[in-house]
Formats: sequence, C-alpha cells, structure tokens
Amino acid sequence: MKKKILFVVTSHDKKGSTGEPTGYYLGEVSHPWEVLHNAGYEIDFVSPQGGKAPVDGFNLDDSVNNKFWNDKTHRHKVENTLKPSQVNPKEYVAIFYAGGHGAMWDFAENVTLAEIAKIIYESNGVVGAVCHGPAGLVNIKLSNGKYLVEGKKINAFTNEEEIAVGLEKVVPFALETKLIERGAKFEKSGLWQNHVATDSRIVTGQNPQSAKSVGEAMLSLLSR
Repeated sequence: MKKKILFVVTSHDKKGSTGEPTGYYLGEVSHPWEVLHNAGYEIDFVSPQGGKAPVDGFNLDDSVNNKFWNDKTHRHKVENTLKPSQVNPKEYVAIFYAGGHGAMWDFAENVTLAEIAKIIYESNGVVGAVCHGPAGLVNIKLSNGKYLVEGKKINAFTNEEEIAVGLEKVVPFALETKLIERGAKFEKSGLWQNHVATDSRIVTGQNPQSAKSVGEAMLSLLSR
C-alpha cells in the first residue's frame, strides 16, 4: 500500500464582508504536492464541506502550479475533495493544511478535522501547515488535554503580513496572536521571507514563499 498524505484545503470562498473571492492558495498546494508526490506519496484532499474547493492565487505561469493543475488525478481530487467524515485518519502518515485566506474562516472550528489531525499526530505522523493553514492547528488538543502547538516552535502568516495586505480588520482573528495565546513559541522573519519552523513532527511555514520548504521539511521527517 502506498504511503498517503492528507492535504486540507478551505471550502470558504469570500474574504469576510468584502465580497472579494478567496480560497486555497494554489502555490501552497502545488509546491508541497510536487515534493511529496515526487517522493512517492499518494496525496488525498479533504475540505470542511467536501466537493469542489475554491482556488485563489491562480497563476499558471508558475510551472509547478501548471504541472499540478494539468495533473488529471490530483486536479480531479481537489475539485472533488473528501468530507472530513469520509476520512480514515489511520490511512495517513501526515496531514498538511494549505493556506489561502479562506482557511481563516473554516479551519479553526472544524472539530472533525482537528480530531483527524490529532489521531495522525498521536500515531507518530507529521503535521504540516503553511501561511494561513496553521489556522487549522489552533484548536487541536492532544489526548493529554494540551494544545498541539503549546510549547512548540510554530510559524504562520504574521500580523505584519496581514497588515501589509490590508486584511487585519477583515479576518476573524489574528493568526499569530491566536497561536501565541495557545502557547506556541512563535517564530517569524520579515515580510514574504521563506521561514519554516520544525518542532516535534510539526512543520509550519510563514507564507507562500515558504510552501516548497514546508514540503521538503515534511519529507525529511517522513524519511527518518
């Protein structure tokens, strides 16, 4: 049986009350996908609502985005995502939360996804996330009652980056602030710098520029 990794993408397609479209950020799926797919892992996709996931950052001039979008198998999977209730966490060696602003509205409160991630992690699996994807980590609690991120080096889209894109008053919460409240040792670099934190089988990246590096760090952990 092939080793499988579960990619989580948002179902949410609007930036709050602005009416502006959003979704998962294509490069934050395609770049980790390429690294892990090339290493022989089978990738499945899940979203909070299942079905077709809305896409943002749709830049097919990026050769990796183009490769992913024209891969019939995975294009079909991301346009027909599993519902959380359809996922058997025991089938997966890792879970990866892709970013895109939509994640801020539907990742944190999804208890089924949090339970899936907890089971994968407590089965010695790897948890990865990039940019706004770590919104999916803020409410994951382990069997010992502690938050997954407590005491761990964690990275995500920063408060400064949210201000830089003018959405700090639109998103439902400040991701960096929430992770710190949950006990994370938050790391960060300057705007749009590639930054990845790895701690205790958790890999988190700051922004789209960090997406490939998150995939590489996950692969490194999985290869041990």
